[in-house]
Amino acid sequence: MHRKFKKLLHDYKVNLFHEVHDNVQELTNECMAVTEEVLNQKYHYHFHKLPDANRAEIINMINNYTREAILPPVVEKLVERQIANERRVVALEKLLEQVLSTLSAEIPAV
Repeated sequence: MHRKFKKLLHDYKVNLFHEVHDNVQELTNECMAVTEEVLNQKYHYHFHKLPDANRAEIINMINNYTREAILPPVVEKLVERQIANERRVVALEKLLEQVLSTLSAEIPAV
C-alpha cells in the first residue's frame, strides 16, 4: 500500500512537471489572451472635486503611464500564477481521485 501511494505521488509530481514544462507555448498563449482581456477592460477615475487643468494633466499622465508601463507585466504575472494554480488544482483532484480509488479497492476483509 505504501508503495502504491509513493508511486501515485511520484506520478503526480511528474505530471505536474510535464504540464508546466512541456506546454510552454500553450500556457503562454493562454496567459497572454487572459492578460489582453483584462487590460482591455475600461477603468475610469472620478474626481470628487474638479481639479485645475495642470493637476488633471498630471493625473492623466500618471494614469496613462500606469496603464501602459506598469500594469501589463503585473497583470501578466498574476494571470500566469493563477493559471498555474488552476492546473495544480486539477492535478491534485486527479491524485485525490486515484488515492481514494486505491483505498476503496484495497479494503481488507475483516
